Amino acid sequence: MQYVSTRGGESLGQFCDVLLSGLAANGGLAMPQSIPQISADDLTAWRKLSYADLAYQVMSPFISDIPVEDLQEILQKTYRPDVFHSTDITPLQQLDNGLYLLGLSNGPSLAFKDMAMQFLGNVFEYVLAKRGQSINILGATSGDTGSAAEYAMIGKHNVNVFMLSPHGRMSAFQQAQMFSLDEPNIFNIAVEGVFDDCQDLVKAVNSDAAFKEKYHIGAVNSINWARVLAQTVYYFKAYLALDLENGEQVDFCVPSGNFGNVFAGYLAKQMGLPIGTLLVATNENDVLNQFFAEGIYRVRPSAEVAKTSSPSMDIGKASNFERFLYLIAGCNGEQVAKWYEEIAQQGEIDLRDTPFWHAVQQSGFSAGRSTHENRLSVIAALYAHDGVLIDPHTADGVYVAELYCRAYDSGRPMVCLETALPVKFTDTVVEATGIEPDRPSRFDGIEEQPRHVDVLQNDVSVLKDFITQRIANIES
Repeated sequence: MQYVSTRGGESLGQFCDVLLSGLAANGGLAMPQSIPQISADDLTAWRKLSYADLAYQVMSPFISDIPVEDLQEILQKTYRPDVFHSTDITPLQQLDNGLYLLGLSNGPSLAFKDMAMQFLGNVFEYVLAKRGQSINILGATSGDTGSAAEYAMIGKHNVNVFMLSPHGRMSAFQQAQMFSLDEPNIFNIAVEGVFDDCQDLVKAVNSDAAFKEKYHIGAVNSINWARVLAQTVYYFKAYLALDLENGEQVDFCVPSGNFGNVFAGYLAKQMGLPIGTLLVATNENDVLNQFFAEGIYRVRPSAEVAKTSSPSMDIGKASNFERFLYLIAGCNGEQVAKWYEEIAQQGEIDLRDTPFWHAVQQSGFSAGRSTHENRLSVIAALYAHDGVLIDPHTADGVYVAELYCRAYDSGRPMVCLETALPVKFTDTVVEATGIEPDRPSRFDGIEEQPRHVDVLQNDVSVLKDFITQRIANIES
């Protein structure tokens, strides 16, 4: 399986090549040259598989450069009940309102990002050892990616992590999870700006080919193809857990700001998983909701990105949206490059009066938004009716899913993807319910622990100097 850039050009190589490279040299994202197809017979055969075995079946067609036995071993090492604190890995429960909740937050950092990041940590270590290489991971987080990446990379050989986060924009628990780590290969950087500024800095460093090559810069953000691929697995797992007749469709509602989590569902649909609607739930920063409702994708400048009570989705530029546009364009990299030139110049693209808008409307996507008051009411109602506490991002999803199901009685099951445990957003949960959410004992008192973080201005040269100095210290 060869990979190509969403903006055209030559092959990017195989899976292990794009795993380590992050952005393509032309600024595009890695996509497989073709999307493998699964059949109804495949789904039947996979019904009783463990999560790790299912992951192998779903992911292996995309990974042609890791031997079968090695890939199976990596996946068995990754998806273990003792890592995810559940024999099901991703337990599915039905709520009193008829919706299903897919539990994705039982991993080390208590967020759905662990589902892919634990795989990344293990496959990075494997590939780097085979190649005799090292990597300096540069990432940006709006909340959960950072802790998931750092927990996955602790103690990994030949891997250093430089993680950017928006200064003062994460919850107290999210900050503590990252900044309390005192590990020789983990560097926390709080940027004076919003998440999109952090993401732009990552892209700016990646666009400097000489710097990237000299310092072996790689990525763990959702722009990393391996993360998208690993996330695709739990859509299959949820579908199989419903034990439906072959061909019956399922709807999914996915809280999303950067479009990576829901794009994984679209990839599963493109592979042949019977998905009806992929419902994108946004908060007040509703870039994606605006696009699917109106056909206009308008990037929000930093000053327009609202600070909300579901902060991991406080994003004005959805990085993985480019992969969707690539498929909508019929895998035409030149068209995607042209769109991103328009976005760079005008801040938006409008697809309404183009042939591509019909493809968007036929893609199975829909969207909705929620507000702080909506989140509070959903958290309170679910706790009152089900005794289930959810975090505010998951509440965005449940709220949008309930609205959709009232408006469109599809008759299909609706699965809402959980994004994090409520303890990561205690203030909002307490405001909604008066209940202090439980936390795993390993996180007791984490907010009071010493912090290890450097605050940097929003300047790429300052960031490069920081990376250069820290790498020099490691190597000396």
